[in-house]
Amino acid sequence: MTGSDHPLGDATVLELGHIVAGPFCSLLLADLGADVIKVEHPDGGDAIRDSSPVGASSFNYVNRDKRSLTLDLKADRGREAFYELAGEADVVVENFAPGTADRLDVGPDALREREADLVYCSIKGFNPGPYEEYPALDPVAEAMSGVMSTTGHPGQPPVRSGTSLADMAASLYGAVSVVAALRQRDRTGEGQLVEVPLFGSTVSLMGYWLAYAQAYDEVPEPLGAGHPNWSPYDVFPTADDRWVFVGPSTERQWQALCEALDCDLHEQDRFRTLADRRRNDDALAVELAARVEQFEAQAIRQRLQDAGVPAAVVRNVAEVSEDPHLEATDALTEIRTVEGRTATVSVPRFPARSTGFDRVDSTDPPALGEDSEAVLEALGYDRETIDDLQRDGVI
Repeated sequence: MTGSDHPLGDATVLELGHIVAGPFCSLLLADLGADVIKVEHPDGGDAIRDSSPVGASSFNYVNRDKRSLTLDLKADRGREAFYELAGEADVVVENFAPGTADRLDVGPDALREREADLVYCSIKGFNPGPYEEYPALDPVAEAMSGVMSTTGHPGQPPVRSGTSLADMAASLYGAVSVVAALRQRDRTGEGQLVEVPLFGSTVSLMGYWLAYAQAYDEVPEPLGAGHPNWSPYDVFPTADDRWVFVGPSTERQWQALCEALDCDLHEQDRFRTLADRRRNDDALAVELAARVEQFEAQAIRQRLQDAGVPAAVVRNVAEVSEDPHLEATDALTEIRTVEGRTATVSVPRFPARSTGFDRVDSTDPPALGEDSEAVLEALGYDRETIDDLQRDGVI
């Protein structure tokens, strides 16, 4: 699964992760070649294994390219096995609730006291501080960061994003920080503790809105699909009951849009410049919607793209999985699901490419404890000891 031709092909990662944040972080490391061993409790494992169709699908995606080892960390022998693994590992990634890893004696202090070169990545709702003990989930971070306040439509309730935005933001920062810590370890020989918060990571995505609110003393309203810096810049209904996003960002594109739609809106004084259009945005939306709805979605997309105007049909996720560009650029990989409904599905690969390394060939997500025996045998455990651990429910 790994190899020296991958950037992290010589790294071993132990994941004490569940749901999305920890597992997605270690998935990114696996995509860079790391050997990721997902350590789960023998009784059920990751909380979202077969929890629901959406939960199982989340598990199957964020846990591809890993191996599964079951260990009861509350048992002395399970904890000792984990210590032995940590002695061979480079990285530990965990996203337990605050205090859980320490109570199990697998927190950063316990492990780094044994292994000074270990990089320990802890993903929590909040970094140490006033909020550190608050229970946190993705929507908590989205609500507290301001994301929910700008998502949805004016006059309507706040809306969370359509994916686990906060979890994945923290995962991305976690993976980048782990790579940076390993790079630094190459120079110093020392490991370190990396702490990544869902809250702070999500706030970082809202940076320009924080700057705006403070500099102009104005709080942004929910944006819908639009943006106050541009006009027109929104989704519009089409003749075949679809939606298409239209977003010219230059005067040339605005003129090209009008010419592509055979209308003279760009010649009207109230819509001539961007400032004019922003002042009369509501009226422009009505006028443009009346023109757009005369076309079917694909037809208007083609017209506008041919004219150099940013435009896209709003797709559902089933359509995305069949996208010809994603197929042509090898952006998706097939995996066989192990939780929920058994099926072969296409999921995203690591999206970046490099002239210096190839992406890994993805493997299916692991069944619970699928690799326990192989991992323990590699540590030197004999057959009798492994059988004894199985009988006692330690693995």
